[in-house]
Amino acid sequence: MSRLDKGGLIDREAPVAFRFDGRSYQGFAGDTLASALLANDVRLMGRSFKYHRPRGVLSAGSEEPNALMEIGEGARRLPNTRATTQEIYPGLVAQSQNRWPSLALDLMQVNDWFSAFLGAGFYYKTFMWPRALWEKLYEPVIRRAAGLGRLSGERDPGHYDKAWAHCDLLVIGAGPAGLQAALTAARAGVRVILAEEDFVAGGRLNGEATQIDGIPGPDWVFRVMSELRSLPNVRVMLRTAVTGAYDGGTYGALERVSDHLAAPGDRPDQTFWRIVARRAILAGGAHERMIAFAMNDRPGIMLASAVRTYLHRFGVVPGKAVAVFTNNDDGAATARDLMAAGVRVVALIDTRDDTRDDSGPEPGCPVHAGAQVIGTSGLMGLRAIRVRRKDGTTISIAADCLAVSGGWNPGVHLTCHMNGRPVWRDDIAAFVPLPGAIPGLVAAGAANGTFETSAGLREADEAARQMVIDLGGKPLRADLPVADDAPFRLTPFWHVGEGRGRAWLDFQNDVTVKDVALAHQENFRPVEHMKRYTTLGMATDQGKLSNVPALAIMAGLTGQTIPETGTTTFRPPYVPVQIGALGAHAAGKGFAPERFTPAHDHAREQGAPMLEAGLWYRAAYYPRPDETHWRESCDREVGYVRNAVGICDVTTLGKIDIQGPDAAEFLDRVYTNTLSTLKIGRVRYGLMLREDGFVMDDGTSARLGDAHYLMTTTTAAAGQVMAHLEFAAQCLWPELDVQMISVTEQWAQFAIAGPKSRALLQDICDAEISDRTFPYMGCGEVGLGGIGARLFRISFSGEHAYELAVPARHGDGVMRDLVRRAEAMGGGAYGLEALNVLRIEKGHVTHAEINGRTTPQDCGLGRMVSEGKDCIGKAMSRRPGLTAPGREQLVGLKPVGEVKRLLAGAHLVAEGDAVTRVNDQGHVTSACYSPTLGHMIGLGFLRDGQSRIGQRIRVCDPLRDLETLCEVVALPFYDVTGEKLRA
Repeated sequence: MSRLDKGGLIDREAPVAFRFDGRSYQGFAGDTLASALLANDVRLMGRSFKYHRPRGVLSAGSEEPNALMEIGEGARRLPNTRATTQEIYPGLVAQSQNRWPSLALDLMQVNDWFSAFLGAGFYYKTFMWPRALWEKLYEPVIRRAAGLGRLSGERDPGHYDKAWAHCDLLVIGAGPAGLQAALTAARAGVRVILAEEDFVAGGRLNGEATQIDGIPGPDWVFRVMSELRSLPNVRVMLRTAVTGAYDGGTYGALERVSDHLAAPGDRPDQTFWRIVARRAILAGGAHERMIAFAMNDRPGIMLASAVRTYLHRFGVVPGKAVAVFTNNDDGAATARDLMAAGVRVVALIDTRDDTRDDSGPEPGCPVHAGAQVIGTSGLMGLRAIRVRRKDGTTISIAADCLAVSGGWNPGVHLTCHMNGRPVWRDDIAAFVPLPGAIPGLVAAGAANGTFETSAGLREADEAARQMVIDLGGKPLRADLPVADDAPFRLTPFWHVGEGRGRAWLDFQNDVTVKDVALAHQENFRPVEHMKRYTTLGMATDQGKLSNVPALAIMAGLTGQTIPETGTTTFRPPYVPVQIGALGAHAAGKGFAPERFTPAHDHAREQGAPMLEAGLWYRAAYYPRPDETHWRESCDREVGYVRNAVGICDVTTLGKIDIQGPDAAEFLDRVYTNTLSTLKIGRVRYGLMLREDGFVMDDGTSARLGDAHYLMTTTTAAAGQVMAHLEFAAQCLWPELDVQMISVTEQWAQFAIAGPKSRALLQDICDAEISDRTFPYMGCGEVGLGGIGARLFRISFSGEHAYELAVPARHGDGVMRDLVRRAEAMGGGAYGLEALNVLRIEKGHVTHAEINGRTTPQDCGLGRMVSEGKDCIGKAMSRRPGLTAPGREQLVGLKPVGEVKRLLAGAHLVAEGDAVTRVNDQGHVTSACYSPTLGHMIGLGFLRDGQSRIGQRIRVCDPLRDLETLCEVVALPFYDVTGEKLRA
């Protein structure tokens, strides 16, 4: 066994039984799967992707490329889980993957025998001929070989959640720098979220012998965490990896809620957070680099920092005879720590001529200065290393573990998620974050290339203090803790140029130094081309360990410097994220959710049938006991609006709050008409085009302030319009200072329409409701007995009407009160069927007419396309095919023959013509019985319709046995001059 008798942060009083590849093992609470297996002398943990080479654990964190496992059984099986981050729990079942029939005997390792033929890009050259074999042989074989782990093939029974959080300061990483930053900010009173992907705080302090303020690092971590947890303005989120940085101070974060529990109960498996932070500090640390040398991929060859982590945090020694290979001072520190724990260190191999550091004498083991490891041996695990000494002689050293340190790469990835590129620093031979690459975010500590703990604490404290000042607070004075670490010194060394065997860079995808050289030879030299040609950096670790060494090798081949060679593009997510977590609640009803308005219960109590519109459920009509047909209810409700007052729940309309100094200019560019001239307190109808010139949506925009607009959209197109606006703001005009957010669910909204609507509102509103205070197309704030509300005088029915918006929590009560008052005035609630009749009578269009194939001119709205400005789709809307004579135009239809029936979808055919495709002249888009007019009416698109007003046309629908003779009439059918809505 490789477990030390004492030490570590594990709970030795809490043994945990688990299984791996069918065998039972035991670890302790606080172990990861990797540390527990190492403690049980299990070194072989996986197989590489292409060559199926034996692989052991390489690291101790989320950058692990080798030890990937399948966790769970049956439908709960989760592939590609990093053993270095998976906590063990009672009953855990883990299996190795990418092997057949077993991990120890993998017949697919035959690929390794043919590696000379399977180099970088071999598939581009091999599977081109004969062409007939592609579908029959090549593609099936490639598809079977692709991937590492296996999905169960069953429906995922996991439960995932999503959540939002807001804070003044987000601190990413709970290492020493992150803890100090969080503490400094929290003491100043700002709201802090501390997010850490590990299940314990402390970062590198848990894997080192470093002391802070004279006490061991873990004890200092405990003291700081105790204070942070006691503060009400701090939220500590362990097991939470910040996965991406986005616009507006928004960060994605994945919380592993119950992945470590045997019985999660009602807890979700994972929660995906959207964290909105006014400021952020990146203190996510750095990743140690491997040195490339011949056969450096054997189980037992590990990063030096990982060896120290397993030693100090888990009380595990990964080998009985350990050698150290390094180009920096971490090598000596690793040797000293191992020997202090009683581990035999057989050699310290340092590429530098002088291995002495500033912290004291050499570690007391055989030291080989100016030496290099040029080879290794051992089939399923390391047995010996071959070393070329400074004088050119070579020796073989028996060792079952080799700790390698090639320096450190700051974790710059999050700072590159908005197209920022990192900056090269020669003193640490690594890239560091570009300041300002993410607005509001600064890096501190190792994430910023400051590897000394004391300096990192100081840098984090200074960053937090500046953040507090920026947020309007005042930082408190406090003494900084002092760490006993030594300065970091390194001499860059990337790979050993001699030795028999391949030198590995990307361990998961089997990319070697030779592959990079081949990419150079075949002119795939730009880093993005090299990445795709070799697949380097495309594994689950996203190149955290392999990118910089590969860039150094390519730089050497091209004669450029590393910064001139450049970096690949880092994209979210920072760590792999399950699709189930990204799509939380998007299964079953969550995939097509039932969206209910705040007044939904009131409608159901009235017996209203529901119609689905844009996932919303809306009342179709409100039946009475004596009514036997829906038309009776609909006609009655239309009468409410035309003769008294009707109340309709229009909460489902899309509502988008748009603010910013450039909001007016932005709206001018997305609407066909001009919004910048709109006065505060006024509303304007607007038309929006797609880029191809066709109508996307219509709606209104109210100007609530100098730089504040509220846009409404149709129910069905709310999501489409929101995406369109976001695209325009981010991609078309990023220079405009404008922000927008959907507030559809925040406001319940009700149409109050009819001759008595003003009287009803005057009874419930604290403000005066008159033509002076609320003229037609006016808006403003009103009070409803202490409830703040917004009132808009707009009409979709053609009557004197308003729309009243209240906070959603008051929606049900306000709807009930409005209906009660309307009924006392001879009116009542009306539903979607009556609303449709009212709008057809008035000639208003919906998506039955703006169906994606119509232009403003087709709909009779051509005058809304301003001649004095440009907008999205304007130029394309004027293409000859969209403006030429013969296009179908919107008209009204009124039956004049014996048959009075109209049906939407019926075709328009000239009198005397056969009902054939070539004679089709248009179609009916909407039809209804108008109780106001006493007959059927319809809307339709007719070829050259505006010039055919007064003519007759046949409405034909052979499938439904309909033929009606109609007169083509001008719109609207009702209140042609608009006197009623302006009354």
